[in-house]
Amino acid sequence: MHIGTDDTLGLIHSLDTTAANQHDITATGKLLHGKEKRVWGDSGYTGAEKREELKSKDVEWHIAEKRSRLKHRPCRTELRKVEKIKAPIRAKVEHPFRYIKNIFGYGKVRYRGLEKNSQRLFLLAGFTNILIGKKYLLT
Repeated sequence: MHIGTDDTLGLIHSLDTTAANQHDITATGKLLHGKEKRVWGDSGYTGAEKREELKSKDVEWHIAEKRSRLKHRPCRTELRKVEKIKAPIRAKVEHPFRYIKNIFGYGKVRYRGLEKNSQRLFLLAGFTNILIGKKYLLT
C-alpha cells in the first residue's frame, strides 16, 4: 500500500496498491494529484525526480537520504540537519498507517489477490480520513 497525504492535516488523498515484489518508486506517479508544490518521501523514493513520467512535474523534491549514506557522516553536518527538518513532515504519512494497522487491525492482508485487498484498503483509508479529520472539526 502506497499513500499520498496532505502535509498539513495528514489526510489521505491518493492510494495505490502493488505486489510486494514491486519497488516503491513505481507507484509515485499515481500518488501525485497534480497540484503539489512539494513532495516529501522516504528513501525508497530516491531518484523519483529522474523517472520519465515524473520529469514534467513542477515540484520541489524532498526525499530522505539513504541510511547507508547518512550513517557515515558526522552528526553535526548540514546534511544531518536537513534530514532532521524533513523527518517530521514525512512522518505525516505514517500516521494513517497507524490507524489502518492498529485501530482497524489490518496488519496483514486478508485475501488472495490484489483486487480484494485493494478494495478493503480504500475503505479503511476512508475511515482513517474520517478519524483524522474528526480532530479538526469544530464542536
